[in-house]
Order: sequence, then C-alpha cells, then structure tokens
Amino acid sequence: MTHTMTNNGITILSIDTSADICTVALSRDGVTFAESRVTTPRSQSSLLVPETERLLRDAGLRISDCNAVAVSMGPGSYTGLRVGVSTAKGLCFGSGAKLIGIGTLDLLAVQGLSATPSADYVVPMMDARRMEVYQAVYGRDGSRISEISPLILDGGSYSELLAKGKVTFVGNGCAKFRELISNGNATFVPCEPEAAAMAPLAYAKWVSGCFEDVAYAEPFYLKEFSVGVSKKNILDV
Repeated sequence: MTHTMTNNGITILSIDTSADICTVALSRDGVTFAESRVTTPRSQSSLLVPETERLLRDAGLRISDCNAVAVSMGPGSYTGLRVGVSTAKGLCFGSGAKLIGIGTLDLLAVQGLSATPSADYVVPMMDARRMEVYQAVYGRDGSRISEISPLILDGGSYSELLAKGKVTFVGNGCAKFRELISNGNATFVPCEPEAAAMAPLAYAKWVSGCFEDVAYAEPFYLKEFSVGVSKKNILDV
C-alpha cells in the first residue's frame, strides 16, 4: 500500500499505554506536532481508539496517511501493554503501516535526559509493586549500560552509581526511591511515559528499517526474565 507522504515527511502515530494513563501523538521526521493525554486511570481499553481517531481527525489525517505506528512494548502495566500493542497491530493490519516497537525504559530515558541534560546517568523506573521497580541504567549519551531488570529498592540502591556522578531517576517509580535517600547527586523526575517523547526513537527505527512483525509482536512484560546489555545509543538502531 502506498502511503501519503504528508509534507514530504515520514508521519508516525505513537501510542503509549504502559502506565495508568493513555497518550497518543503524531510526529513528522522525528518531531512531534500533535499529542493527546487521557489521564483517567486504567481507561486504555475504552478510550485509546476514540482518542486516536480524534487526534488524527484534528490533524486532518487518516491512519492511511501514517507511514508507521509506534507503540511502547514494555515493561509496564500488563493490561495497558496488551491494549496498546493489540491496538497498534490492528491499526497496522488495517492500513498497511509499519509497526515500530519502543522499549518503555528507552522512552523514559529520553524524557529524563531531556529534563536534565547535564546528568551523567539516567535511571528510568517503572513502578511494579510495593518497593519494586522495573529499571535500567543509561549513560548520558543514551546508551543502556545495564540489564533491564526488576529491583527492590532500599537505602543502598545505586550507591556506587551515585558515587560516580549525577544521576537522574525518572518515571512513575522514582518517587518511592526519593523517600529512601538523600544524596546531592540524585535528581528525581517523576512522570509517566509520554507518546510525544517517542518521536526521535520511532524515527530512528524507521530510518534503520527496524520494524516489528505485525502478526507476532508481543509486549515485553518482564515477568521471569531480563534482557542483556546493549551498548548502542537508543537513537541508533
């Protein structure tokens, strides 16, 4: 299927439902030009599709005008990820758009680095349960330098990293860590993952031709396993 190259650019619809809220955004050549947030908790299953349709309509676009649909693949809320990925796959099936998967921690790392560009390290945290988070460590250039793994937080967590330089903790799991430590090298950016911040990651994957299989793509729930260390910059795929 031939896609409309709106304004001679690559148009990508981005979706994030990995946390309690639902966000969708439109970008062209890696720059977001429209976005929407639904802050009603756990409303993804009922509001994601109508909100996506409204965003496209307000932008004067149809899903067939989008070259790709990008979606957060996890880790995060089991129900939210399932709704987001299945919706993205359905949009791609119907329109012929490519499917782009974005790691939720990669997305949060971009948000953390944008908020605190002087940080030496950024640690995105997705809230799990009690004092547990899903987390990984990224360098200031956006390269992931640790495994993605669950971690039960305590007062000694990240002590070695904090001794090395300035660390930004970002995401909906960092607030509970802020209550455990007092360290001048620690900065906290409590926030939810945002589809609007997905634009540069999604565009980098488009340029590289790094797409998901629409039929078989599944969310990364991080239940029983973790993935290895990648030295690549999250914007280089």
